[in-house]
Amino acid sequence: MTDDRIKRPETTEGASPLILFAGDVHGQFEHLSAAVAAWHPQALVLLGDIEAPRPLADIAAPWEVQGTAVWFIPGNHDSDREDHWRHLESLAERNLHGRVVTVAGVRLAGLGGIFRGQMWDPLCAPAYVSHAAFVAGERTSRRGRGAGARAGREGAPSPQDIARAGQILKHRSTIYPEDYERLWDETADILVTHEAPSCHPYGFTAIDELAQALGVKSLFHGHHHDCRDYRAWDRGLGFRAYGVGLRGLLDQEGVVRRVGDRDLERGR
Repeated sequence: MTDDRIKRPETTEGASPLILFAGDVHGQFEHLSAAVAAWHPQALVLLGDIEAPRPLADIAAPWEVQGTAVWFIPGNHDSDREDHWRHLESLAERNLHGRVVTVAGVRLAGLGGIFRGQMWDPLCAPAYVSHAAFVAGERTSRRGRGAGARAGREGAPSPQDIARAGQILKHRSTIYPEDYERLWDETADILVTHEAPSCHPYGFTAIDELAQALGVKSLFHGHHHDCRDYRAWDRGLGFRAYGVGLRGLLDQEGVVRRVGDRDLERGR
């Protein structure tokens, strides 16, 4: 398989262990197969919004056979559908969210998902400290209001039940204080996030502060489908930040190995 956006190296002799960071793929994986075939990286890290149409473990299996370990963090769209979330769970042991793992000799920290104000705006007190607390609160609220009249046949879920289940699924990809604070006392070389740091127009200072607490040298993020030049921010941030575009690929040095696709919807 070929991909004319893959920038092949002049030589791989003496190359250091290679990690590829993949921007939001949104259900398309052909370019990743091409990248693995071209580069044979030791690790491939998906930066969220994967929207896997089948178990991620199955999708990743051919790359793993070629020696590329697949890691990921979830994005906000990964909890839009129950099957997409379930497909990520097939490779749960490779989920970097809320932990630090040594990958190809590099300590990687991961924070998946996004900030949602109704759960936690990092500038305000949180409504819930964790997803488990949110689910427990929903159950308590439901009991307090009573089961409610059920629509249709006996035992069928009511519209309220369906809406509540949808919210519980959606907020699996929400960042809670528990996820964030779990990383605070760790150390790492690289932080991968779905949300952007403050150097992006829609980024968060809370992401800067986490990267600084971890002592990372660099940060890679997805979510916004663009690849901006953040070099002017290096001194103020204390680390190098990289945005990885829609289906783009960067290596651990920040070198663009695949130019991202144009996001026509956002372009409009």
